[in-house]
Amino acid sequence: MKTYHAKPGEVEREWLVVDATDQVLGRLASRIAQILKGKHRPQYTPHVDTGDFVVVINAEKIKLTGNKINAKMKYHHSGHPGGLKEVPISRMLERHPERVLEQAVKGMLPKNTLGRQMGKKLKVYAGPEHPHHAQNPRETTLED
Repeated sequence: MKTYHAKPGEVEREWLVVDATDQVLGRLASRIAQILKGKHRPQYTPHVDTGDFVVVINAEKIKLTGNKINAKMKYHHSGHPGGLKEVPISRMLERHPERVLEQAVKGMLPKNTLGRQMGKKLKVYAGPEHPHHAQNPRETTLED
């Protein structure tokens, strides 16, 4: 029996819709990262992007456990001395709830060109509406 490696042209991608209402941020992000990588498929190949497209709706209704809503901070740096900025996650959830989930998922993907390609297949929307109805996405729940 020979080892099978998926080729980029052979991969058939599927569109999945995930409702983030009352889901825990880290658990949801890890399941989405696995789907983007393609680890849920039998023909998973590490050096080929075999994952599916994921559309996340209701990102504004995501949950954080414990005291993370008050204690967790997001950091970014301007590149200048003294340019470290910190933003509480509660303020990010108010202003840009889709960015919180995007950053959590992209932190779980590989840090190379393949990981950036996988990250482009993630579409996150704060509300219940999304513009991807033409792709006939399939509703799914990511509970274990």
